[in-house]
Amino acid sequence: MKELVYTLLSDGSSDKALMPILTWLLRENQVNCAIQPQWADLGRLREVPKTLSQKISKSLELYHCDLLFIHRDAEREPRQNRVIEIEKALEEVQKSVIIPVHVCVIPVRMLEAWLLFDNLRLREAADNPRGRQTLQLPNIHTVEQLSDPKEVLYQLLREASGLNGRRLDKFRVNERIHRLADLIDDFSPLRALSAFQELEAEIQQVVEIQGWNSYSEDS
Repeated sequence: MKELVYTLLSDGSSDKALMPILTWLLRENQVNCAIQPQWADLGRLREVPKTLSQKISKSLELYHCDLLFIHRDAEREPRQNRVIEIEKALEEVQKSVIIPVHVCVIPVRMLEAWLLFDNLRLREAADNPRGRQTLQLPNIHTVEQLSDPKEVLYQLLREASGLNGRRLDKFRVNERIHRLADLIDDFSPLRALSAFQELEAEIQQVVEIQGWNSYSEDS
């Protein structure tokens, strides 16, 4: 296998920041061949699919892949509710489409909770790596309990920037989230979180069953 292509179908465009995490997990679980990630950009379509089954079907039509990641934030729902929701949508889709190997990606609250642990990279993402502002990052064991991790991350990035006034008003914090995810090179602290543990266990199982851990770029 020269290349493993995966597609991320996510709730929104900001969730593209999951891709560095997913690639890291594949590498950590012994996928040694080239990895080609792609994000299912369905919002650009003239007719945007509305239901999850329609989104899955359109993603598979437009983005051929070996592995499909389906992201849904748990928000305040139990994780299993989201899994059932995804599996029902897949059952509907498989009546007309061949579904590749798939993995559910379900943070307990939302993606941003998984980016609240690296002080140094957060400062770099805010273009102020030498900043001395005190950043009160939440304890890694409690990030899944935050009611609004997105707002917490937004505020930390603003503080890390060291900007104020009009310059702070022009600070495009949403773009910094993607940069932060790209800058982090070690997501192992997230292994303290139950949702991340379940995601890694599912990826590990898929990699082993598919034999993707036996391939390299030279194979």
